[in-house]
Amino acid sequence: MYIEFDSTFCNGNTHINEASLHRSISSLRLPVLYKNYEIAWLLKAISCIDLTTLAGDDTFSNVSRLCIKAVNPVSHVILSTFAENKIDLGFLNDIQVAAVCVYPARVADAVKQLKLLNSSMPVASVATGFPTGQYPLTTRVDEIAFCVENGASEIDIVLDRSLVLGGKWQELHEEVSKMKKACGEAHMKAILSVGECGSPENIYKAAMACMMAGSEFIKTSTGKESVNANLPAGLVMCRAIRDFHRKTNTKVGLKPAGGVRVWSDAFPWLELVKEELGREWVEPHLFRIGASGLLQDLEKRLYKLATGVSAPSTFFKQV
Repeated sequence: MYIEFDSTFCNGNTHINEASLHRSISSLRLPVLYKNYEIAWLLKAISCIDLTTLAGDDTFSNVSRLCIKAVNPVSHVILSTFAENKIDLGFLNDIQVAAVCVYPARVADAVKQLKLLNSSMPVASVATGFPTGQYPLTTRVDEIAFCVENGASEIDIVLDRSLVLGGKWQELHEEVSKMKKACGEAHMKAILSVGECGSPENIYKAAMACMMAGSEFIKTSTGKESVNANLPAGLVMCRAIRDFHRKTNTKVGLKPAGGVRVWSDAFPWLELVKEELGREWVEPHLFRIGASGLLQDLEKRLYKLATGVSAPSTFFKQV
């Protein structure tokens, strides 16, 4: 939903008490999870992953392996063990990740492999001068167009952080609006780069400017900053999403990325979103986790719950 720039969304009087913010996060309590409930949480986390490879040596081969793993994220050994133990979680056998995420040059590779797998899984691509955004707007917009032409249905854009640090919210809104227009029918995820925004207030206002410009998701980080996804920033973003929903009746998704590496990192994000935004937001259309190594750790935890022993180091092949 695009909204003409309205300065009341980025009010200069916005103030966030950082001490209170951290107290709220420290009081976040995960429920005690018994076996089947923990399995359900692990599977929920898997279903919300944007399985990502953003390496300089990416090739068709490793993008193909990524796609195969994305469509079949849980080992047959784990699935069969659950079946033998009569653990039935409904969608267990049909589980897959939410999307695969690659560089623009690899979008066509991912689209081709997913087609061979008869999968309708979306392909996401980072764009707009990832990870810095320090490129002319025309080239950033052209990069989005290239991704869409090659089959990407989700675009993860990066912001010009100088606009955030300078408090130029209308200019930021205008840039993001142009990027959203270039996305066409593709969904847009706006990466705020929370570790480089300067303050919680800037995170909130940047989130508001991006949501007004039509972004379907706001995302914490590129994964390349020194400070990436963190729960205090996530709480600020959840509050921005909640305020935006109250003002516009539009639901915007959240995507933490960077630093969510093990299953115990993922669970607090699920709980935060559920508590702040509601159960509906803990679904792939409104919640994603950008990660490359997280899936393997979630699968290791499932292996231990299924078999009672830790997975041997040779059991999993790194995607």
